[in-house]
Amino acid sequence: MQSQAIIHPSSVIEPGARIGSGVRIGPFCHVSADAVIGDRVELVSHVSIMNATTLGEGTKVYPMATLGAPPQNTKHKGGRTTLVIGANCTIRENVTMHIGTDGSRGETIIGENGYFLAYTHIAHDCVVGRNATFTNGATLAGHCEIGDNVNVGGLTAVHQFVRVGDNAFLAGCSAVVGDVIPYGMAVGNRAKLRGFNIIGLKRSGMPLSQIKEMRRAYRMIFSHTHPLAENLVKARAEFANSPIVMKIVDFLSTRDKRYYTVPPLDSDDGDDED
Repeated sequence: MQSQAIIHPSSVIEPGARIGSGVRIGPFCHVSADAVIGDRVELVSHVSIMNATTLGEGTKVYPMATLGAPPQNTKHKGGRTTLVIGANCTIRENVTMHIGTDGSRGETIIGENGYFLAYTHIAHDCVVGRNATFTNGATLAGHCEIGDNVNVGGLTAVHQFVRVGDNAFLAGCSAVVGDVIPYGMAVGNRAKLRGFNIIGLKRSGMPLSQIKEMRRAYRMIFSHTHPLAENLVKARAEFANSPIVMKIVDFLSTRDKRYYTVPPLDSDDGDDED
């Protein structure tokens, strides 16, 4: 038999809201009529779930978080747009995530198993992959695309329309204004590539031989002796049998609205670690 939701009497659940099994809603929460709260979700207290927001099962939301507020975008005309948050996310105090805009993607999407520390902000029309970690005060502007297993450091800001590839690491207090390659490590204001997220790669179990191959490809791709387009052609030929290098090459070959985050002019190394 499914367990009933436990809802504190001080909370307001508007008629029409869909509340799953085993949900716990603490004091002074507000859930809109268009919201969908999945099974075993917990709203600790003082949480606002606005507009057409869906919370995946097992997600836990801490006090003062506001999820599904209207986008901070003057082009939005008030049409119905959505925020969809995946299963088993942790959303800490004062986090804000906004619905999409009716003139763009129309939805903001957060993947499963995300960990969003206090004061994180996810703007309208962003897509965040699985297993993301956003440290305190990390901020995405609108339309960003963040891959799987990405770590964003505290107080780091990401410019609108920026893409960040899978397994990348954005260091704390960085201003990221260009796309960041998969597995890359971006540092500074304005952020530059500082090689690969080596600690993350080692923790994932990637063999040292593969990491060394990625370093060779990095030096080739970002060599200052030839244009990037020529370097990508060379890398595609030389590393055709390396799926990880091809992932980086394909990412760089698909340019969108932002330019790429590149290494400093005085460096072409893949990283500073052995």
